[in-house]
Amino acid sequence: MNIDIARREGFWALAGFALCIPAANWLIGHVGTYCVPNGPCLVPVAPGVAAPSGVLMVGLALVLRDVVQRRLGMGWAMGAIVAGAGLSAFLAPPALVVASAVAFLLSEVVDMAVYTPLARRGLVLAVALSGVAGLVVDSVVFLWLAFGNLDFLAGQVIGKAWMVLLALPVIAALKRRDDRSAMAG
Repeated sequence: MNIDIARREGFWALAGFALCIPAANWLIGHVGTYCVPNGPCLVPVAPGVAAPSGVLMVGLALVLRDVVQRRLGMGWAMGAIVAGAGLSAFLAPPALVVASAVAFLLSEVVDMAVYTPLARRGLVLAVALSGVAGLVVDSVVFLWLAFGNLDFLAGQVIGKAWMVLLALPVIAALKRRDDRSAMAG
């Protein structure tokens, strides 16, 4: 793979990753099919199951972090985690800042811990399993800290899982292209 193209993809993933968490925090308070008074705005993620609307951005963030690590390295991925948590502090309502930052940091570290050893065995498997691990940690920590309960846990997990699943074909295509470039070069 051309190093310049890989780095460019990495920086695009980095920008998207950094924007996912602030976007998720903004969505929670502004976009949904129903907004709970003094609570989150909700979106349907499965028949009869709703989740706070930021859930979709968090699922995407988990995948983008893996791309950042693959294209730019572990240092950039760690920097992106810290930057994403910092950005969320500027856009989230005060009640959500701590919950969001702590959940984000913990889930991304878990994502990285699962992704890193598995990436050598298979990229798609690594992204899928690290995404699941990260989304469960993020969901439990965020809901508990933000709302003091796990009422939306099923919706959180399902919504984030949708984003991870939707991203897997893109990850598989990147892997195939990387493999073709490695064999040609």
